[in-house]
Amino acid sequence: MRVQKPKGTVDILPETSSDWEKVESVARSFFKRAGYGEIRTPIFENYEVFSRSSGESSDIVEKEMYDFEDKGGRHIALRPEGTAGVVRAYVEDKIYGPDHVKPFNVYYLAATFRYERPQAGRQREFHQIGVESFGSDSYLSDVETIVMANDLLHELGVKHFELHLNSLGNAAVRSAYHDALVSYFTPLKAQLSADSQRRLTTNPLRILDSKEDQDKQFLAAAPKIIDYLDDESKAKFEQITQTLTALKVDYVIDNDLVRGLDYYTGVIFEFMVADEKLWASPTTILGGGRYNHLVEEFSGPATPAIGFGIGEERLMLVLCEQNPALFAAKGIDFFLTNIGEGTAFETISLARALRTQGYQVQFDVDQKKLKAQFKKADRLAARYVITIGERDLAAGVVQLKRLSDGQQIAVKREALTDMKTVLENL
Repeated sequence: MRVQKPKGTVDILPETSSDWEKVESVARSFFKRAGYGEIRTPIFENYEVFSRSSGESSDIVEKEMYDFEDKGGRHIALRPEGTAGVVRAYVEDKIYGPDHVKPFNVYYLAATFRYERPQAGRQREFHQIGVESFGSDSYLSDVETIVMANDLLHELGVKHFELHLNSLGNAAVRSAYHDALVSYFTPLKAQLSADSQRRLTTNPLRILDSKEDQDKQFLAAAPKIIDYLDDESKAKFEQITQTLTALKVDYVIDNDLVRGLDYYTGVIFEFMVADEKLWASPTTILGGGRYNHLVEEFSGPATPAIGFGIGEERLMLVLCEQNPALFAAKGIDFFLTNIGEGTAFETISLARALRTQGYQVQFDVDQKKLKAQFKKADRLAARYVITIGERDLAAGVVQLKRLSDGQQIAVKREALTDMKTVLENL
């Protein structure tokens, strides 16, 4: 029987992983410039970490989470999203204490898992790039997080995206809105999908996120949360939108935006890409919002927080279509060729020396004929070839050739300790 990878997983091979590495490198650099440090949490947690944060009525917990009992009888779940584990770490490691500067800002690049139908840009094992900021309830914290998301997409070269904003208000607003939705959908219950009928009891807000046609016909006339916002929530939302306008960050207010997790409060947002070459309708590639009560759910002190997450698979689809130049192959710096007795040792010694200087260097470990070695250099798109022959070895020189124009010179072996200077004089 041939062993195959599980459905919904993908092998990311070297020719592709280098593209992922470039995207992640841009993200890491961007987050560090904004004062965010990397956090790495376990790939699996106790089941309650995710059921408590995502909500028992969410699709993630009810349908999609990979959970199991381990050999010690503990109920364990694979990470379905990044925020919950970070919040658990924030509380367990007492990051809320006075030794840590607030807001406490972190980013992560995490493998995550959900049991759902695999499709382009969505797998059962997928990857999330995310940020979380703990400790500030200022509208400026909201603005900074949204602007970071906007500017990161620009820096990566994403095009045709649109920022959608909404506010879920505070607990009192959510309660009043909950009652309004129940009143609206209850007379329509028999016409709703099975999932929405169940959600009417568990979490009617989730009905607004339904993708079922039999539900969609009722959504346009459903109550809008903006009509239930209290004065404080309205004022803060206006501060956010006015500041974004002043910063020339385009957005649309989307009263139907609810997000897929139960822990959100206050402002929520999604960045949607419209590209007919990729999908028929605008599709979300980044989403996030404020969650001011989640730290308390994990028995921590009251702590305002906000963050966002990017689905990396979907982002890669967008970038391959919209910014392929980001992934242009650059080749290696040097390929070392050699021929003759005693040259093999000198080749590996020189490769080590050049790598120490920061260059990408390869040579032919199989020691094939010189012609085959040069062919390999071409396949690797090497910028330079260094050839070591028996006579060169005796004379203490190597032959350095620039492949772009064929320019070749003999270089003394000791000069190669400063290859930067050698190349400047070639």
